[in-house]
Amino acid sequence: MIGISKLYCGTTETADNIRYHHGAKSHLERKPVVVWNCTRSCNLTCAHCYSASDSACGEYEMTTEEGRMLIDQLADFGSPVILFSGGEPLLRKDVPELAQYAVRKGMHAVISTNGTLIDTQTAELLKASQLTYVGVSIDGLEDTHDRFRRRNGAFLEALWGIRACREAGLKVGLRCTLNHENVHEIPEIFELMVREKIPRICFYHLVNTGRGKNIENSMLSHEATRQVIDTIIDYTARLYAQGHKMEVLTVDNLADGPYLYLRMLQEKHPGAATVLNLLKRTAGGSTGVGIGCVNWNGDVYPDQFWRDKKLGNVLERPFGDIWTDLSNPLMKKLKDKKTYVKGRCSDCRLLDICSGNFRARAEALTGDAWAADSGCYLSDEEIGLI
Repeated sequence: MIGISKLYCGTTETADNIRYHHGAKSHLERKPVVVWNCTRSCNLTCAHCYSASDSACGEYEMTTEEGRMLIDQLADFGSPVILFSGGEPLLRKDVPELAQYAVRKGMHAVISTNGTLIDTQTAELLKASQLTYVGVSIDGLEDTHDRFRRRNGAFLEALWGIRACREAGLKVGLRCTLNHENVHEIPEIFELMVREKIPRICFYHLVNTGRGKNIENSMLSHEATRQVIDTIIDYTARLYAQGHKMEVLTVDNLADGPYLYLRMLQEKHPGAATVLNLLKRTAGGSTGVGIGCVNWNGDVYPDQFWRDKKLGNVLERPFGDIWTDLSNPLMKKLKDKKTYVKGRCSDCRLLDICSGNFRARAEALTGDAWAADSGCYLSDEEIGLI
């Protein structure tokens, strides 16, 4: 995650200590935020779903008791956050109970949901569970969102869910996957946040896995990506100046960090040196280090997108043992990505900031997990190849 509001506007945000792992001497000491895809079932069939979820899921899902066992393992290992995802996690009726159990074990519990199943009663249950945060997917304005989510009415249902969370006193934010259909709507999405008093948004770059690899012309061009990141930065700064101090982040393209830093240098922004230091703190702390994934059946992956890279299963071996087992060649390399990346990534002068970007996307687009990530939109001149 690249904290646009934190880095560009200097805001203080609740996850700063986790994101910048203050006190950790190295990435090897950092404990991962764990995404638990607790079900594959979903009431929607979204075009970009990395888990290819739908309503016809017959695969084994961990029981409530096994869910508690997973949380015990994560808490014992020191993972700070469990993120309930899916599929649609609220199709599991035990999610509030399991979230509350995680909180009692000393973890933060958050949820990623399409929002369509959240009514007043559900929001109150989530609030009672001491859930830290509810992230609701909004992929554009009404028509765009419904088309992307493949159901008429999905936008309004999600908006009602957001309002129910807000009225229950839950911190709620948006999750928006950037694509050709919605980038022109970003100003209106920010306006929606102001109007609905939504304090946080994460803009996700598309990763070409699951159904996401089937979206026609799915990836934005490099020029379009630069434009959309500039738009996000500009609106964040404008709203901050107006007193709307919302948290704005981009996700799944670590090139956003050096791009922001270079822009700040060009603008002679007084915070550029501080930003460089913070970006170096997070460099390499994503897949296999700062983020991990457990599947609905207990399988462990380096992140939620690399679903063909099974590392082990928590029903057979504790998560901490799986995560720290460097006899696994992939995990050993992920702990030190900079050593193994190839192509323009290996020669990039900004490698210490992003550590070679996103490996799952590199493999999806090239067939080589260590090839240069073509999602990087920085020019050869900017990265020091010219």
